[in-house]
Order: sequence, then structure tokens, then C-alpha cells
Amino acid sequence: MKIFLHLENGMVFEGQSFGEMKETIGEVVFHTGMTGYEELLSDPSYHGQMVVLTQPLVGNYGITLEDLQSDGPKLKALIVREAVKEPSGFRCEIPLPDFLSHHRVPGMESVDTRALTRVLREHGTMKGLLSDRRQTATEIRKKLQSFDNEKPALTVTTKERYTLGSGKHHVAVMDFGIKRGILEEIVKRDWTVTVFPADTKAEVILSEHPDKVLLSNGPGDPESYQEILQEVKKLMGKVPLLGICLGHQLLALALGGKTEKLLYGHRGANHPVQDLETGKVFITSQNHGYVVTVLPEGVSITHRSLQDGTVEGICEERLRVRSVQFHPEASPGPSDAGVIFDQMLEMEKERENA
Repeated sequence: MKIFLHLENGMVFEGQSFGEMKETIGEVVFHTGMTGYEELLSDPSYHGQMVVLTQPLVGNYGITLEDLQSDGPKLKALIVREAVKEPSGFRCEIPLPDFLSHHRVPGMESVDTRALTRVLREHGTMKGLLSDRRQTATEIRKKLQSFDNEKPALTVTTKERYTLGSGKHHVAVMDFGIKRGILEEIVKRDWTVTVFPADTKAEVILSEHPDKVLLSNGPGDPESYQEILQEVKKLMGKVPLLGICLGHQLLALALGGKTEKLLYGHRGANHPVQDLETGKVFITSQNHGYVVTVLPEGVSITHRSLQDGTVEGICEERLRVRSVQFHPEASPGPSDAGVIFDQMLEMEKERENA
């Protein structure tokens, strides 16, 4: 069945439908990773977005449920050049098109995704309408104006607190859309993890006497979460804090910094980031549309992107704050970025020895 992607700049891309055929609206973004589509589909940070993959062949190893980062797809639609219907992966449990159909997520294929990506690079991320028919400019404008993805972290967060592991250290997690891989990395380092809903009050978290608090990854504009920021400020100085992705941006704002939206964001598994202290370069997985631009005195920049120089990590020693923009658990190549979790544990050891 034919399907049409209407962009808010007036351009229309035609393709073929796979997965669930239904009209949907979302923010159109692109991802440059060659693998990892299972993790991408189930990453809550993609809530409200239609994801364009630049890798032309997608789905060749199917879907393995163990690899999902949440309980199912979180994106609005998947747009690819070619979707594989008969995968050959030995761990495959379900083909990609069937997986999308089961979860009622639209897919679009037979599209020149690299041409579409060039449009997004030149004009920036924009809203899109996916439909089974061409629509008038008036129809498109009205429908795109109705799209609301305000504070999506409050939608994808856990509804109730839960605990994982039984380790020596206790970590409280503010869940803005956390990936399972992050929780697994923490638990295997001998920590107990208590995961709280995104809007949990600071007093509730502190009442559990955690050794530290992690602000997770998640979707949305960090400056829109003003209520959450007030709770983060109450935590600051009372317990060591770590942030990943959205959590990194929220910590920067709580410290007095500023953020802004990137033209088309960083989304992929091939982003080089340099540790400014050691000079070491990580190949990182990233998924964010906002970036930290201003930091107050006393906050050190620990990591920078080697693509555009943007801030990828910060540290505030006095308040015991450390955060990174990238996803250290994802290991798109070597697993050396996992040292970020080790550094968090070292901060705790330093506190114990003080």
C-alpha cells in the first residue's frame, strides 16, 4: 500500500507501508547507526518521533526480545529504505515488520532515506504527517499544529517505584525514560537500584538514604521540566548526582547553565567523544536534540564532541555532580565507555574515604 510522508516545509515523500497502516504525526529525525535498530525502536527517548534510518537495509537479523530496552516500541513511526521480511539472525524471534504490526507502529519503506536525511540536515528537524493519501496544505497544517509532545518523559516514566539488585551501594534513579541497559550496567557493579517516577519529590528520594542519585536519559526539552528541576536542585549538595543524556542537561540547568535545541540533533552509534583529561576518544551512541551551551563558574567540561565541539560531559567536584550526554551502556564498538559507570562508583569510594 502506498504511504506518504508530508513534511511541514511542504515536501512530500512517497513510499510503501509496512507494519501497522495508520495515520500518525510526529517529529521527523534521522539516525546514522548501521545496527542497533532493536534498541532504537524500544528506547523511550524516541517517544513522539518518526525515525529515519540512513542504513539502507534494516531488519536483516530480526527482533530478539532480550535486546529491547523497554517493554516495546516507543517511536511514532520507522522510515527505512528497505525492510527485511525474512531475517536470517539465529537469535531472531520475530521479523521487524511483524513486530511493528503487533505493536501497531507504522513503517514506511521504499524511500530514499539518505535524500530525506539531507533535507533534515539542511532544514532541521521538523514535524511530519504519515498518511495513506496525499493531503492538502490546509489539512496538513491543521494536523501538524495539533501535535503535542510536551513533557514526554512524564509519559514514558515508570508509574510505580521498583527495585533491582542487592548490591553494596544503593542508587536512586529518577526515571525519565531509562533504558534497561543502563540499569543492567549499574546492577552488575554490585549496586542496589531503586527506580522512581520522574515527578517524585526530592524528600521521598532522600528518605531512602541513597548513596547517590542518577538522572536518566529520556525525551523532551530539558527546560520544559521546571517542576522536576526544582526537585533536582533540592537534591544537589545532599547526595552525589550523576546524569545521562536528558539527565545531563537537567543537571547543567540546575547548576545554572543553559541549553538549546540543535538543528537536527545527534542520533547514531558512531559519534566520537573525547575525554579531555586523558585525551582518550570514545565511539559513542547518542540520541538527543538538545545540548548544553553555557555553564557557570566552577563546573568543568570533561568531554567534548569531536564532530561539532559540543559539551558531552561535565563535573562539579564540590557538589559531587558528574554527567555525560552520550549513552555509556550502549557500546556501539568497544565497551570502553563503560568506564563512566566505574567513575561514578569511584566518587562513592572517595566519599567513604574522606
